[in-house]
Amino acid sequence: MSDLIFPEINQVRVAGNLTKDPVFNITKNGSSVINFHIAVNRSFRKSNNEKKEDVCFVGVVAWNQLAESCRSFLHKGDAVLIDGVLQSNTFRDESDLNLTIVEIKAKKIQFLTKKYEASSAEFLNSDVEKKVSDKDFI
Repeated sequence: MSDLIFPEINQVRVAGNLTKDPVFNITKNGSSVINFHIAVNRSFRKSNNEKKEDVCFVGVVAWNQLAESCRSFLHKGDAVLIDGVLQSNTFRDESDLNLTIVEIKAKKIQFLTKKYEASSAEFLNSDVEKKVSDKDFI
């Protein structure tokens, strides 16, 4: 078998709706962080042409300025488009079992729910987009 070299690609783009209100925290070193889950729906047809729907629940984490924006504007049910990377974290639970979770570390979040008024100069349109650089991540 030949030695294959694969590029290192870790990019995720997903759209969905928040399943609950986000959870916002400040870390010990003063960084803002927000966690939430989105439900991503997928429609497809089975071999008998029956239409089916599948839902995937995905965890999302955002840091610093992006977390602050999410804190102000995201609520349960809101639609978002997330651009980010996959990350995994391993930890021990109360039963001393090793658990691993995979979530999206957001680099860009576009708010899709049309409810934001032009009263805020920063958010003139209903679609809001915040971009952060890699230096905003811990």
